[in-house]
Amino acid sequence: MIRARLPGTPTFQPLYVQVKALIERGLESGEWKPGEAIPPEAALASRFGVALGTVRKAVQALAAENLVIRRQGKGTFVATHTEERTSNFRFLRIRRSDGEDEYPGSRLIDLRRARAGAEVARLLALKPGDGVFVLRRVLDYAGVPTVLDEITLPAALFRGMTRERYDAHRGSMYGFFETEFGVTMLRATERLRAVAADAAVAPLLGVSVGEPLLAVDRVTFTYGNRPVELRRGLNSTRNHHYWNELS
Repeated sequence: MIRARLPGTPTFQPLYVQVKALIERGLESGEWKPGEAIPPEAALASRFGVALGTVRKAVQALAAENLVIRRQGKGTFVATHTEERTSNFRFLRIRRSDGEDEYPGSRLIDLRRARAGAEVARLLALKPGDGVFVLRRVLDYAGVPTVLDEITLPAALFRGMTRERYDAHRGSMYGFFETEFGVTMLRATERLRAVAADAAVAPLLGVSVGEPLLAVDRVTFTYGNRPVELRRGLNSTRNHHYWNELS
């Protein structure tokens, strides 16, 4: 039963927020793994010693943050990036200009081990000099190179990362991180600005040197608001645009 506030939480937090934090703690610890069902709401209410309505509100809040998925008549399941139906366009914001959804092909250009510089260390909550993996890949839409991603990951969380392991995976990159390394991407912050294609980038995207590109800088977080990915995407917008829905 909940008898005291959670460590580090203010006393005025609603009870459902405390229940939400307890469920999230179970998700983070792996008590319920991605794709698995969490206990029924009545069982959780009994476990935490709270009213059913309190648990229902907590689960609704988790679903709103895409941590769980509620399925009518089946229960509530831990969200997973291995389900294409739910994950393909959650973080993928580049769409065809005609509005049609299209899932791109992915080509890994290179994968290397490096040391975190000061800015990378700051953004990923590392120490300067800590090990990181740097991946570069091109996303092809209908066979046309459209996005060049440079992705930086903390080496401590992605031990054993190799090109062979990456190439052997079938599915999304975030699905790869989840199934192979147990790192679930939950939310991200992004900053956008216009840049010009330089001599190194232009051939990879099939554009002219100096052609405008949309640069999207992303920091992605897992449980506990921990940053686990730094990504820069350089996007050709000849036939595509950045799409977002605000509410």
